[in-house]
Parts: sequence; C-alpha cells; structure tokens
Amino acid sequence: MSGSIFKRCRCRDEEGRDLGTRCPRLRRSDGTWNSKHGVWYFKVELEPGANGRRRYLKRGGFATREEALDAMSDAKVKAGRGRDLTSRLTFGTWFDRWLAMKRQSLQRSTTERYAQHGRAFLKPHLGHIDLDRLRVDHVSAMFRAIEENNARIEAARASDDPAVRASVRGRRVTGPVTQQRIRATLRSCLADAVRQQLVDVNVGALVELKPARRARALVWTRERVEAWRAEYERVLAETGAEGSDAFRVWRAVDRPSPVMVWTPQQTGAFLDHAVRHRLYALFHLVAYRGLRRGEACGLRWEDVDLEAGTITPRRQLRQIGWEVEEADLKTDGSEAPIALDRATVDVLRAHRVRQSEERLAWGEAWQGVGHVFTREDGSLLHPAVVTATFERLAFEAGLPPVRLHDLRHGAATLALAAGVDMKVVQEMLRHSSITITADIYSSVLPEMAHEAAEAAAAMIPRAVSGGSVVPLGSPTVPHDGFSPLRAVQPEGFSQVDAGRPGGTRTRDPGIMSFGDFPSESGGKS
Repeated sequence: MSGSIFKRCRCRDEEGRDLGTRCPRLRRSDGTWNSKHGVWYFKVELEPGANGRRRYLKRGGFATREEALDAMSDAKVKAGRGRDLTSRLTFGTWFDRWLAMKRQSLQRSTTERYAQHGRAFLKPHLGHIDLDRLRVDHVSAMFRAIEENNARIEAARASDDPAVRASVRGRRVTGPVTQQRIRATLRSCLADAVRQQLVDVNVGALVELKPARRARALVWTRERVEAWRAEYERVLAETGAEGSDAFRVWRAVDRPSPVMVWTPQQTGAFLDHAVRHRLYALFHLVAYRGLRRGEACGLRWEDVDLEAGTITPRRQLRQIGWEVEEADLKTDGSEAPIALDRATVDVLRAHRVRQSEERLAWGEAWQGVGHVFTREDGSLLHPAVVTATFERLAFEAGLPPVRLHDLRHGAATLALAAGVDMKVVQEMLRHSSITITADIYSSVLPEMAHEAAEAAAAMIPRAVSGGSVVPLGSPTVPHDGFSPLRAVQPEGFSQVDAGRPGGTRTRDPGIMSFGDFPSESGGKS
C-alpha cells in the first residue's frame, strides 16, 4: 500500500488560484522546509472500489512531517484491517452539524456569533482536520496565526509608507477578548462532541491564551484630545481627505482606549449640536439615563409614564447581521423601572408632540405600532442607522469620537462624579450585580479623582503645612476642553425641532455652530 508525504498552504496567486504545494514560502532560501508556513499532508492509495477504480485517502493539517508520517502509518494499519477510511468526519463537518443543532435551542444572536467565529477563524484553520485527530497543537497554531496577523496590521500602521498604512486602515486586530470568545465557541462545540463520544478530550479547554482584561474606560481629557487630534490632522493632510472621506478618517484613527467617555462639557456640546435632530430625544435619553441602543430603539409608549417620570423598557431591537428582530431584554433585571429627571420628561413630551405631527402628515401610510423612536413613517429604526447618525452628529460637532454605547458609560460615570451611590447607578443601568457596575466604572472623571485625593489627604492631621516649608506649587488639573475638528456639513436635510432640555447650557465658543442635520435615513423613506 503506497503512500506519500507533502506540504501545502492556502496561499493564492494574483489570479486567486490556490498555490498549494507550489507556494515559494513553503521552503527557505536554503531549500529546507519553512516550519512557520503551510501544513503537512499524506496520501495513501487504497484497494480499488467495487467499480474497479483506484481510491485514495488524503488527510492534512499536521504541524510536522513526523505527525503526518505517524498518521499515514495508522491509516495503513486500519485499511489493512478492512476499515473504511473514506468516510470521514472533519471538524468543519461536525461544526456545521453542531451549529444546526444549536439553532434550535439558543437565541439567534448567540448562534450567529458562533457562525461568525466558524466562518472567520475555526473552519479556515481547523475545518479540514479529522475531528478525532484534532489536537491542542492545531488549536494553538490557529491562535498563533491570529497573533501573527495582528502583528502585520500593527506593523503596517507604524510604517513610514502611506500606502502601507492605508492598506490596513479600518482593519482591526483580533484582541484577547475576542480570542477568548472564539475559544469559548470551540469549547462548546467540542464539549458536545465529547458527550456524543466522537472525541475523548475537549482540546479547546486545554489551550492557554492571554488573559482577557476588560477595556478600561478613559475620559477625553484635553491632553488626550490634543494627541488624538494631531494624528487625525496628520492623516487628513497625508491622504487629502475631505467631506465623507474626512469622516471615515475620524472614525478610523486609533483612540486611547476602545471605551472612551466624554466630559460633561463635551456631552453638553453634543446634545446642543443634536438638539434639532428628530432623534434628539433618543440620544438625550441614552446620555442622561444610560439606556442600551437596543432598549432605546425597542421602547414603546406603553412603557413610558411621563406623569410618574419613569420608563420601563421591556423589549429591544436586536441587530443580527443586517436584519433586525424584536426580542426580550438581556436579563430579567433589565425590566426594572428607570427614574427620569424633569428635563428628560420635557424632552420626551416634545418628542411625542413631534411624532404626532408626523403621524398626521403621513396619514394612512403611517406604519407605527407604538414605538417611541421610529423612522419618519413610523416604521422601526435600524440600530445600525442610529449608530451612524450619532457618529455623524458627533463628527459635525467637532468632538473626539466615542461609540454610541459609550454614552451609556458616560451616563454612569457622570452619575458617580455627581456623588450618586454605586448601588443607585447599578439600578439605573440594571446590572445583575453591583460588582459588574464597580468593575466597569472603576475609572472616573479627573475632577472626581482629585476630589477623592483631597478628601483622603484631609484625613491626616498636620500641625505644619508642608507647603510652608518647601513651596511646591499647585498640581495641574487636566482640563476637559477640546478643540473642534474639521467637519463638513451635509446638504439637503430638513430640521425638525425635537425639544430642548430644561435650562440653558453655556455654549463653548470653540464648538462649531450647527445648521441642518440629517434624519437617520437622510430624508423621508
């Protein structure tokens, strides 16, 4: 029974065809095999089938030549004993079968996340390997490949060549948190394989990864804004970006942390800028009371009691791919009532009046079914469009970028800075545990940190002030200000007065004046 060993990879030529065993990177310049590129395969000729035709068994995914040789020897032994080796269950086949089972019992958003991990990582790296031959080394090699791709992206970002930097602009590295989630998907998949006695060991549970630390929320202090703005301006000058291209640069330039929080002045500047937009009340509610995007989009008027000054979110709009579905909230605790301040009640009253005017204007074409925030014709908002609208307004206001979800973080941080008890903030955000709240919002506004330092220092009785002996001067407290960015106003959008919160915020002369602002769809739809 003859057999052969060979090495191949998944590289493609300029026309998109697989190079396979022809890839020049498989060998080093001295002709020896490159251990960091490609995987080993074996091919064994089997006994002819019933039709007399030749049959071959080919298996791959082995990290070393020795592993492939051992596997080929094992295959020859099994074939000699009459085992049918042509029927194989690869990891990719099992993953698809497992995912189909999970779709019947889990939420769609969960199975879509599993499917995305399978498409992007698990099946490309592990799909061709026989399920019963999947080893820890294979999984470790997958995560090494992910890290190598991360390194290539980071190196390209740091390159002196503008074309190289442009080639990775908008691409994101696969960080430790995402890698932990990929491994969790693999572990769940293989756990079911163990239960069905398809494999003996769950190798996904044996792979070690870097610890995934939660991204720390940072405040956009003046120093951070100036550093970020300098990079933004550099990229603008380098690319000559204007208009929509400048907006894309604004979104793509790296931030100090994935989670950034605006200062009170910056939040006020955004709300002042967005006040005439028809979705102003949505952004106000998120900024003041910390609603999640899906909760705000799924909020119904029947869950709003303006006389009592409370809202009780019960449903959410959840985005899956590009599709949107209405679903239950994240946890039972998420349905707890949320108290509203008077300004927010006034904003919602004004929003309800404006929505009534839209309903009358649309007449029989109105599609509303009772949601607080909708498109102009009453149909459901698309969460992604809400996010895009928020980012565009923040860009136009000359503010540094934050995610829409960061307004929720900002609401909690501002409440803590105002002296609100952590337990009250937990109830506002409807976290299941105060530990979660404390962990997420351990970072606070700079002035709150300084107040804590002063309070701690005041606890120590002193007969002589150290300042009277050695004049050290006063510490410099970071400012919350920021300078406006270059932004381009959109054209052809109507203004709809959505109401203004009680009181008047002092406008920063450095903030750009506002004109017309877009609806979430760029006009009636």
